[in-house]
Amino acid sequence: MTSFTPQPLAASPPADQAQGLRQMFASRVLRFVPVVANPGAVCGGVVLERLCAAYASFGLHTLVVDAGDQARAPSELAEFDLSEGIEPLSKQVSYLAARGLPLRHADARGSCGNLLHALANAAPQCDVVLVHASASELVRIFGERARHGNLRPLVSTNDLAEGLKQAYAAVKLMSQRGPWLAYDLLVCAHPHSDQADAVAERLGQCADSFLGAAQRDWLRINPHEPSSHDPSPRFMELAAGLLQCALPLTLGDAAFDHLVSPGSALPSRMGPVLN
Repeated sequence: MTSFTPQPLAASPPADQAQGLRQMFASRVLRFVPVVANPGAVCGGVVLERLCAAYASFGLHTLVVDAGDQARAPSELAEFDLSEGIEPLSKQVSYLAARGLPLRHADARGSCGNLLHALANAAPQCDVVLVHASASELVRIFGERARHGNLRPLVSTNDLAEGLKQAYAAVKLMSQRGPWLAYDLLVCAHPHSDQADAVAERLGQCADSFLGAAQRDWLRINPHEPSSHDPSPRFMELAAGLLQCALPLTLGDAAFDHLVSPGSALPSRMGPVLN
């Protein structure tokens, strides 16, 4: 009997522009990073700014979804189309005011996971999405998907008692209501602060002893450092680690439809650096 070796089929030419884009971006993936809002530390803006600078240096476009208690509510147009609420801040950073937005996507089980697909469809030109929200909202948004991957949230605090208290409360909530038993920590404090090291050590010990949670890595950042300064090598390493364990979400048809809609601009690259 003559053996038969199947040959790969030649790719058929796209029938229309939309199909061509689907082929071009078939493996395009957005990466979602959960960033815990800490109302007691008041350094969320600094943390988000530094992460955006780090990812911009990687050649990535970042969307900041700010759902913290101190953020603005989304615009009225964003109620109907999230893309209408996205503000370009620079060539590589976009912003979406999103206070209260996660709960508007809650399903019958209390999960807000549908928000992730809505964000992906609204911002297909982005590579990284930083979701800045309270610990309880992050559990609602990421909880189900986080059980099957290595997703790790970023916690922040300052070097004061209230910031430490809020950070521990967030770790406790995420370990008890969600699947997260590991996190990274940023301590926003002056380089000469005598308390920063003690705060990080205290949080790590309490998380381990009382919650069984692991403080994987921690880093001090100076909240008074000019935003024009390049992130330190240690910070770049932490930011890269967050990307490696970020939640990947492949773009769906709705995102491609948005790319070919009138007035939309195609991404400047064939695909993000990490794909």
